[in-house]
Amino acid sequence: MTRGGRIKISDLLKSKETGKKIVVKGWVRTKRGNKNIQFIALNDGSTIHNIQLVVDVPNFDESTLKLITTGACLKAEGTLVESAGSGQPVEVLVDNITIYGTADPEKCPLQKKGHSLEFLREIAHLRPRTNTFGSVLRIRHAMAFAIHNYFNDNGFKYLHTPIVTGSDCEGAGEMFVVTTLDMNNPPRKEDGTIDYSEDFFGKQCNLTVSGQLEGELCAMALSEIYTFGPTFRAENSNTPRHLAEFWMIEPEMAFYEIEDNMDLAEDFIKYLVKYALDNCIDDLEFLQKMYDETLIERLKSVIECDFIRLEYTEGIEILKNSGVKFEFPVSWGLDLQSEHERYLVEKHFKKPVILTNYPKEIKAFYMKQNDDGKTVRAMDVLFPKIGEIIGGSQREESYDKLISRIEEMGIPEKDVWWYLDTRRFGTAPHSGFGLGFERLLLFVTGMANIRDVIPFPRTPKNAEF
Repeated sequence: MTRGGRIKISDLLKSKETGKKIVVKGWVRTKRGNKNIQFIALNDGSTIHNIQLVVDVPNFDESTLKLITTGACLKAEGTLVESAGSGQPVEVLVDNITIYGTADPEKCPLQKKGHSLEFLREIAHLRPRTNTFGSVLRIRHAMAFAIHNYFNDNGFKYLHTPIVTGSDCEGAGEMFVVTTLDMNNPPRKEDGTIDYSEDFFGKQCNLTVSGQLEGELCAMALSEIYTFGPTFRAENSNTPRHLAEFWMIEPEMAFYEIEDNMDLAEDFIKYLVKYALDNCIDDLEFLQKMYDETLIERLKSVIECDFIRLEYTEGIEILKNSGVKFEFPVSWGLDLQSEHERYLVEKHFKKPVILTNYPKEIKAFYMKQNDDGKTVRAMDVLFPKIGEIIGGSQREESYDKLISRIEEMGIPEKDVWWYLDTRRFGTAPHSGFGLGFERLLLFVTGMANIRDVIPFPRTPKNAEF
């Protein structure tokens, strides 16, 4: 397809129509040659692969060719021909070059090769031009498309939940406040606390940490819904697994028991991994070569096996009897750390694990309580290299049990009255889970740091671009 008077490089490389005149546009990756002939590798982001431009030097103005350096943007008009060399099926014999934008070799940071990922985070406005981040962003797009495709094909409705919210779904208390008050001189109550009744919404509001609670409300009408949007955590966590702004996929399903929830989670994530293998293989092969030599093998292993279903209590016993001295000691009642999750997945079972029935004290108020009075119907999907990639549960549908748990945890009923109402008017068993999009991308791309799978990472002391 031709747009903007050009043919995409991804289409040119698959073209069988050699001998025709074409226009290609993109950014220069490399230039080599001599006084008679030059070869320019051009990339437009449509594929990891470049197309080679063959320039007959005597036919071009020397001053124009000098401006063609790594990073420069240009339009090339010429003839598509079979490539005389190996490495690409076709190349372009150039008749005319138009330079859109130059890139001074002395100043452009992408002129040099071998930049560290840490350095590239400092130039986030340019790093999409690199092969690494071109691959990551194409895979990110493919996964987003596959997510919508999966849910649409399975009858789910896409729901847009609020970004500004007056509730704290997770009870974490680490939320970004949204206000129009003058924070240099805010109105205050008699006790000295800020009086948010004078704020825009008349109460304290925050950026959402999850769309789950609102998702549950609509699942009680539409049966199956999913959200896919940005979420925010004001955690001062400078780790390779944390972001202050990230994306979450959160399906909520009426009439699903915990077993149905686990089945959906496994089918969903296998679909996404298979989609990546089927549609992103060029980028995956590049990332495997550069960053993770076992990437494709690991992706294939996920879709070829059945996930282990494991009780939390049994998992604790496996860890305690492992003979491994963990950094964080293991005992019943404690939440598992990444090292524990990865041991179960990578060492003990050597396949993904769905851990279920956690102690209620370490889980959120909305999870359905089991008859033992100690555990809830929670589930976490644990993956190699990542640890927890999905967290979910069967939700408590009983009004009495839910309000008892809310009182037990000290959550003001006035803040969640609308949530409780769904248990008063036509309650039903229901379940759901959340998949961190960037966690998924860490697994699919083989990248080691979550800041390298999102275009513009938001982390403590970093919101530059």
